[in-house]
Amino acid sequence: MSAEVEQISMQTQFEDVLATNDDHQIQQFLDAQNITDVADLIYENEEHEAFIISHLSIHRAASLFKILEHPTQENIIKALPPSKTAELLNELPPDDRTSFLEDLPNEVVRELLKTLNPEERRITLSLLGYPENSVGRLMTPDYIYVHENNTVQEVLNIIRRVGKNSETIDVIYVINDKGELLDDIRIREFILSDAQTKVSDLMDERVISLNVNDDQEVAYEVFKMNNRVALPVTSETKKLLGIVTIDDVLWVASEEFTEDIQRIGGTEALEQPYLEMPIFQLYKKRIIWLFILFIGGLMTISAMHFFEDMIAKVTMLASFIPIIIASGGNTGSQAATLIIQAMALGEITLKDWWRIIKREIISGLLLGTTLALLGIAIIFIWHLFSDVFGEYYLSIAFTIGLSIMGVVLWGTLIGSMLPLILKRLGADPAASSTPFVATLVDVTGLIIYFSVAVIVLSGKLL
Repeated sequence: MSAEVEQISMQTQFEDVLATNDDHQIQQFLDAQNITDVADLIYENEEHEAFIISHLSIHRAASLFKILEHPTQENIIKALPPSKTAELLNELPPDDRTSFLEDLPNEVVRELLKTLNPEERRITLSLLGYPENSVGRLMTPDYIYVHENNTVQEVLNIIRRVGKNSETIDVIYVINDKGELLDDIRIREFILSDAQTKVSDLMDERVISLNVNDDQEVAYEVFKMNNRVALPVTSETKKLLGIVTIDDVLWVASEEFTEDIQRIGGTEALEQPYLEMPIFQLYKKRIIWLFILFIGGLMTISAMHFFEDMIAKVTMLASFIPIIIASGGNTGSQAATLIIQAMALGEITLKDWWRIIKREIISGLLLGTTLALLGIAIIFIWHLFSDVFGEYYLSIAFTIGLSIMGVVLWGTLIGSMLPLILKRLGADPAASSTPFVATLVDVTGLIIYFSVAVIVLSGKLL
């Protein structure tokens, strides 16, 4: 409640200072606020987006701009005068500027590149030249490097001279005369060492780096495993090209997580926030999977049609179809979700497929047995109060129990293996969304159910 009251208070203060029509007073007010609070003001006052940005000091304007949602960034750039746009884009860190530009149409990018000064334009074109979703798109060339023959005192002087323009000074990078990365050393090592100590004396050469062409998800895994705030990026020849910082990697992880959740839900990933997505684009993202699932539904109908003679002879079999296919679909969806999440966290890889199969067979048997016993118990209880199953109630109970066990086991195997198969084929494992797994298991579940019924009930009810 207090945060809400504080936000209302800030909104009121902003409206009051806006009413003064005094540019100097407005800038003083905005510069005195936290960046995140100013971002909230922008979202609450869409008609004043560009006005707020233009009334911040340029450094704070850049810090604010890079944390805004992309559609808001676009609106601001469209509304700003050309001179202010140029000033803002030149002030942005290269990695954040690249992240903004890469989602724009090519003709817009060309026009905005013209507003950059020659050095920033060269850096931006270099970053945009790397493959989409590669580490090269994330890196910044603003880092501090030294040579192994420098002393600690010389390093500290370099930090004072160029540190202000660096993305981070937590880690200092050591290169040789060819520009090849030799090591990375935390700044605390220099602060705690004697001024005349050589950099080479502090090196352990246990450097961890990213390749410029690595996928951005690889960067996330490396950061997670090594607890770093920044990592160097090198070329194929080990030359230091830039660094990637944890804030950019966390942003990538957030986007990947969002895309995976959307795919698991049975849609294509959205490139824009939901409310910003044009209705027709949203339709195209959703209709693809719905079309596939619709075809899957037709396959289910075909399977039922194939066994319609059996259903006509033993009508009570139809009564159990919903519980049979639901058991398989639910367990398959559970398995798929667990495997996709484990793959995303790096807990399992493709080489673990056999261990996964063994675990899922055991899990499927345990889950299937439990549900089968529950189904059999329900039929027994039902039989006590009604003679609907007649003298063959034991055979029907046995049919239902075996079918549930088979469908649940099959569902766990399909749900666990499909993400691995898609990964092996180079597709996104999240594409094996729970609706897709459920539909696939529905069709095969019916085949298992009626096949068991033929075997168990043949000569009795059939």
